[in-house]
Amino acid sequence: MMEKTAKHVFLLGMAALLPLKSIAAEPVQPIEPVKNINLAQAELGKKLYFDPRLSKSGFISCNSCHNLSMGGTDNLKTSIGHNWQQGPINSPTVLNSSMNVAQFWDGRAADLKEQAGGPIANPGEMAFTHTLAVSVLQSIPGYVNEFRLVFGDDAINIDRVTDAIAEFEKTLVTPGSRFDQWLLGYENAITANEKAGYELFKNSGCVACHNGPAVGGSSFQKMGLVQPYQTTNPAEGLAGVTGKDADRFKFKVPTLRNVELTYPYFHDGEAETLTEAVDIMGRLQLGKTFTADENAKVVAFLKTLTGEQPTFALPILPPSVDATPKPQPFGQ
Repeated sequence: MMEKTAKHVFLLGMAALLPLKSIAAEPVQPIEPVKNINLAQAELGKKLYFDPRLSKSGFISCNSCHNLSMGGTDNLKTSIGHNWQQGPINSPTVLNSSMNVAQFWDGRAADLKEQAGGPIANPGEMAFTHTLAVSVLQSIPGYVNEFRLVFGDDAINIDRVTDAIAEFEKTLVTPGSRFDQWLLGYENAITANEKAGYELFKNSGCVACHNGPAVGGSSFQKMGLVQPYQTTNPAEGLAGVTGKDADRFKFKVPTLRNVELTYPYFHDGEAETLTEAVDIMGRLQLGKTFTADENAKVVAFLKTLTGEQPTFALPILPPSVDATPKPQPFGQ
């Protein structure tokens, strides 16, 4: 699915030559290239990811809200769904999402497979049903043949659909960032200003939540630990899943990988810029007011986390036939 580039080979070679403790001592870890992927499932999943016929309108695909040309997001405050409905929450990036402790801001999906089925049947998103989505795929000879080749028989069901989409999404990792190169020993990969931003990021306490290969995604934290977060967004966070009042306003900590591409920020999309996001996080989560110079250095560091974006040939989708159920236009 993703070829190992010369840069990947170089980075892995550098890692082999360095003392392990020089990397292990850092709270942020490098991303490794993707491996152990079922390539046949991933290729099928790529088609399904881009296919708008899995939506009621025949207009919305997974890529609509998780656009792989835009950092795996839609760069909107909250996403647009069926009938131009304004969604209730910001669309998190699909890039590196396989590293998340759970999926969605409130963690209601345990893994990528469970997440993949959610938007299809959500009336505010793709607005279909799993049964109808499967019937569309069953009517298309090209998909029937591909499911047979991948799974060994003609059965098409939502379980196999979500398996394939999840397998494709596992390939969407972004190794090779300039910061990863620095972690692996290439000292000139980041500037002195960016390194100073990383030191601020560590010493200010940001790494308590934003750590590991994904620089986040591994825990749920309350939004507004030191000062309350003011928002009109009704999302309850983890409490909506657990029913526990103690989990109210706890959200999955987002990955900071590729964060310069995934604006606007937070679950409600209220922070339009990284400068604004760093300022708010400093005050509300850490009780620290960054100076303009400190803020600029942290932002400079965050931009070094942009990795190599997934690249592949766009899938050519198998054509519908006369028997394929027709989409229902917006308004119906």
